[in-house]
Amino acid sequence: MSTDAARIAFLFPGQGAQAVGMGSAVCSQVPAARKLFDRAGDVLGYDLYQLCAEGPAEKLDSTVYSQPALFVAGLAALERLKQDSPALFEQCSATAGLSLGEYTALVFAGAMDFNSGLRVVQERGRAMQAAADASPGGMVSLLGMEREQVESLIAEARGTEVLEVANLLCPGNIVVSGHQTACQRVAELATAAGAMKVIPLAVAGAFHTPLMQPALDRLRAALADVTIKPPRIPVISNVDALPHSDPDEIRDLLIRQVCSQVRWEDSMRYLIDQHGIAQFYELGPGRVLTGLMKRINRKMPCENVAA
Repeated sequence: MSTDAARIAFLFPGQGAQAVGMGSAVCSQVPAARKLFDRAGDVLGYDLYQLCAEGPAEKLDSTVYSQPALFVAGLAALERLKQDSPALFEQCSATAGLSLGEYTALVFAGAMDFNSGLRVVQERGRAMQAAADASPGGMVSLLGMEREQVESLIAEARGTEVLEVANLLCPGNIVVSGHQTACQRVAELATAAGAMKVIPLAVAGAFHTPLMQPALDRLRAALADVTIKPPRIPVISNVDALPHSDPDEIRDLLIRQVCSQVRWEDSMRYLIDQHGIAQFYELGPGRVLTGLMKRINRKMPCENVAA
């Protein structure tokens, strides 16, 4: 395990990583983590800890609840690391989060305070759910296909509907997003074209496409009320896979992120190639980001710090 201060990065998962039971262990072992959940409950107006620990799954999986839950769970995992490995906590030199996880990363990096970040995330979840309700859509993960193949299938399946590449996660793992019927068409075409796997994702709508456009005004209004400071360490944006220090730029990119592609593979390659990261830690529930890292750079160590 590297302890070089210039070579450690923390990663925070996004929507889809949530699971009933998350938060239970860390809250029983780390008092500061339980305090975070209690603070979150005061801000949100409901018992977030109980929802995470006990479910029901249908409620936790809904966008309105899963986004605040994952935001707090990632920061609770940070409290575990701070308690168990304080030197590592101090030595982290860069951070990134997948979609929603970017907010967790920004709070960790000091760009936003906890309460402000949580309020924005709550409004983001509500706005994205409302946009999804207005234009029913979905997302499908296509495994084992090159981007050119996926783009060709999208062009064939799109018709008059919205269908876009939403997430560029790692080699051979591309998520497409759009109207539900267009997603079904591209899934059938991908299966026929020899995709290794075609996995419809359990999400409420066509995230990271123009179908999320109605959410932007609400998110813009929520972010306008938040003080954003230059992060103390680089935070990699999902939109362009680069770090930004200007608060207005960060605010603009967070708004654009809702309708833009998530460039996760590019973000990880930037951290490895340009920032010299040699050790990653995934903080929060699940091991999605650890799995993606194995496909991006199989020799790169990525450890999970559970929430």
